[in-house]
Amino acid sequence: MIKKTIILMLFLLLSSCGYEAIYSKKNSTNYDFFISELNFTGDRDVNLKIKEKLNNYTRIEKGKNFILNVSSSVNKTILAKDAAGKATSLKSTIIIDIEVLMKKGFETNLLITESFDYKNIVNKFDLERYEREIINNLTETATDKLIFKLSNI
Repeated sequence: MIKKTIILMLFLLLSSCGYEAIYSKKNSTNYDFFISELNFTGDRDVNLKIKEKLNNYTRIEKGKNFILNVSSSVNKTILAKDAAGKATSLKSTIIIDIEVLMKKGFETNLLITESFDYKNIVNKFDLERYEREIINNLTETATDKLIFKLSNI
């Protein structure tokens, strides 16, 4: 009996907490723009991730119509080395340069830079997988910033 009461109370409390998914279709209506054309140059993995995230904004025509020319690059730098000359600390940076064109003749450039510092891993397979995950996360963050900036134009 006590378990049923606790489960019922948890259900009542959690169902009325007001949780709403950030990227739900209801929230995407807040952004009054759509992207009619996307052109990419640069790093293939970053461009695919950006295209995946911006795909929701290319389907339904809304208020502002944008044409985006996206140029991306990924840089990996060594921040620190040990006494033997091996890298101990690394930094991955993605740079996304976006040329925004509107049908009305408005044109602007946006530059989004994201970076992350991390320690070197001895196992190179794990390091490469970790770096790919870092680049994916940085790209998602940069794309969220891009969507926010486009909504404010």
